[in-house]
Amino acid sequence: MARLLASLPFFIALFLGIFFLWGLNPDRDPNEIPSVLIAQPVPEFQLEAIEGLSVPGLARSDLVNASQPIVVNVFASWCVPCRAEHRVLTDLVEREGIRLFGINYKDQPADAVRWLSELGNPYERIGSDLTGRAGIEWGISGVPETFIVGETGTVLYRYVGPIIGDEAVRKIGTVLKQAGAFASE
Repeated sequence: MARLLASLPFFIALFLGIFFLWGLNPDRDPNEIPSVLIAQPVPEFQLEAIEGLSVPGLARSDLVNASQPIVVNVFASWCVPCRAEHRVLTDLVEREGIRLFGINYKDQPADAVRWLSELGNPYERIGSDLTGRAGIEWGISGVPETFIVGETGTVLYRYVGPIIGDEAVRKIGTVLKQAGAFASE
């Protein structure tokens, strides 16, 4: 028993070392968090509109039988990375004509209205998820997260983190092109 206890620090250090080496692996992409929703129908949910905005709420029925793929962005006014990606999402709507819907996650309506008034509102629909229940149904790990939903309501892709930088925009653009959201260049 004494030998086992004496060797315990060695095994703990070994385990931690392996974990840290895995985390430092340059081939590991932290945005590649698996999602059980990929290739599955969007979850059942229905969110009210944000009070004070003239944009309708969001429900599963809005994502099924759509005329083109839809980008669903989970955001909050208190989320600094959400602010960073907001201009990129706005550009995708304005330049590429994508359809962008939003889930406002655990955010006070007045804060969301103020935030969208300041930055502009590129969203066609925004559902208010004050309780975080829809976020659980979607399996989000935090904000921002972005999903691409196909015309039949199937989740095609999930991007974790802010869509900023050329690589992130290229990934989203590639999936949208494959899904037929806009014509190839």
